[in-house]
Amino acid sequence: MSENRVVQGRMVTPKKLAELVEGDSVMEAESIEDADRECPDCGGDVIAVTYMPSVTELATGYKCQNCDWSERTEA
Repeated sequence: MSENRVVQGRMVTPKKLAELVEGDSVMEAESIEDADRECPDCGGDVIAVTYMPSVTELATGYKCQNCDWSERTEA
């Protein structure tokens, strides 16, 4: 998968994508992947990134490439 992706017209790294979902800085992020699902708000493509918001947490963030929708789940 590609290391960087376009989200809402801006090129983002995995770490930046994780920060958009988390709303705060993160320690580490893995590569961005296609989530194989549609955005519930606009029907756009959703991408996913697995990241560490803290030393003891692992989360997966989902973000629409077209609108503000995002979702976070514990990995």
